[in-house]
Amino acid sequence: MDSLMSFLGLADLSTSSAAIAVACIMLVLLLMGFPMMVPLLTGAMLLLFSQFPFMHGPVLIQQMIGGVSQSVLVAVPMFILAADIMIKGHTADRLLDLVSKFVGHLRGGLPMTTAVSCTLFGAVSGSTQATVVAIGQPLRPKLIQAGYTDTFAMALIINASDIALLIPPSIGMIIYGVVSGTSVGDLFIAGIGPGIMILILFSVYCYFKSIKLGIPVLPKASHEERKNAVKKAILPMGFPVIIIGGIYSGLFSPSEAASMSVAYALFLEMVLFRQVKISDMPSIALSTGLITAVVFILVAAGTAFSWVVSFAKLPDLLLGDVVANAAGSPYLILALISVSYFVGCMFVDPIVVILILTPIFAPAVAAAGIDPVLVGTLVTLQAAIGSATPPFGCDIFTAVAIFRRPYLDVIRGTPPFIVLLLLSTVLLIVFPQIALFLPGLMGG
Repeated sequence: MDSLMSFLGLADLSTSSAAIAVACIMLVLLLMGFPMMVPLLTGAMLLLFSQFPFMHGPVLIQQMIGGVSQSVLVAVPMFILAADIMIKGHTADRLLDLVSKFVGHLRGGLPMTTAVSCTLFGAVSGSTQATVVAIGQPLRPKLIQAGYTDTFAMALIINASDIALLIPPSIGMIIYGVVSGTSVGDLFIAGIGPGIMILILFSVYCYFKSIKLGIPVLPKASHEERKNAVKKAILPMGFPVIIIGGIYSGLFSPSEAASMSVAYALFLEMVLFRQVKISDMPSIALSTGLITAVVFILVAAGTAFSWVVSFAKLPDLLLGDVVANAAGSPYLILALISVSYFVGCMFVDPIVVILILTPIFAPAVAAAGIDPVLVGTLVTLQAAIGSATPPFGCDIFTAVAIFRRPYLDVIRGTPPFIVLLLLSTVLLIVFPQIALFLPGLMGG
């Protein structure tokens, strides 16, 4: 290791210079196509051993193990498994039918149906990528057939699916809660208001878009059709009741609520709907295991890298003056947090960005007396924006794979939605009660 440090010339550099060099090496590895965990672990090792040669390798392993040892992280694979079971079954179809019967006849009703369906499925799955798959596959052809452009349809599905990061259960909020020590239950409740706000903004845009394209209005569903749709969807809508109601009634912890969501998904799809068979479970479990492994590896590598960054006091060196100058104004701190997370999530997986940046801003947030629940909601919103923002938004690549369309076609229609999401960020900073009203009501 010493010879490698000498070869790279890192041992002779100051900490800040070594950090810049390591960042360049990490960027090269990323552009070469290495999985995100490789640049993270490589950067952590190079920075640690070049600047602190007295440290030993096992310390990074200890940090990685510690990063995935938090009990609340048990909720992550459980929510992923529940989402996989629902994708295999008929939950998404029932939610789609419910929404279409109530808003399908409005001007822009079909894209509104798409946005609302993504929100509802996000409320029962917690996964943006699962929402892209479950809602995008049946609704994209319908949007195109109705007269909407394919670029608009794909952009709507990608960005509306990101509301799943705000509406509970949210894997991003679980990760933030673990890193910051903030109540996951409070974060879940706080995400509802911003999620509904974004849904309304998207619906308004869809209304005017349909007018511009001259899309005809669909027939209004009858009372009986709506009644049947409600009957079919009422059981799938039990997921948010179990999760939110269980946590706030004291019946479940977040991890236990996640386990209950799996049991409920199995009961619905295997016993009542009979769309999932026991023979399907190995493939479902394999899918869940693969996604969970990716998430946990990123959490472990991100925790190790974040610890090295903190140990080297890089936050003080790189952002100390900026954060200090903003310390007198909560609005400036929130704006700085938003910009930092937004830019980071454009290039790196949101989970990694949360793991790295949260400890950096924690002292400034505490000194300014900003509610950590508000910060967590704002951070999660930036993760949602980043998931659909070029160049490396994860939902973009999910759409490329699912819709089998070129990358440029998939992202061409995203700018208007990104503008609306950025507007949501501004509104959340200026009017924090959008996020804090419900937690305060529940606490009161």
